[in-house]
Amino acid sequence: MNQETLNRIRKFTQDRDWDQFHSPANLAKSIVIEAAELLECFQWSDEEYDLQHIKEELADVLVYSQNLLDKLGLDADEIINMKMEQNEAKYPVEKAKGKSTKYNQL
Repeated sequence: MNQETLNRIRKFTQDRDWDQFHSPANLAKSIVIEAAELLECFQWSDEEYDLQHIKEELADVLVYSQNLLDKLGLDADEIINMKMEQNEAKYPVEKAKGKSTKYNQL
């Protein structure tokens, strides 16, 4: 996410004095709620969906995720790269390529 977008998210929250409601638990709940709304876009069909609605729900997930990152003082790039290193170790290409098997069953 570029800095302009990050600043916009932070300003939106600050202008409304909503940080007081943004406990880590509340933000985590909000992420799950918005993720469920995203899933609802595919409730009755995997092929027929409203892309605009998907974009709106996905944006909500991302905004709440950024708010949680800010609340906990975390950096998205840092934690994503940490997790990717773990995933690369659990799912080596030579064992996992083309498979959906869980890491402990490869």
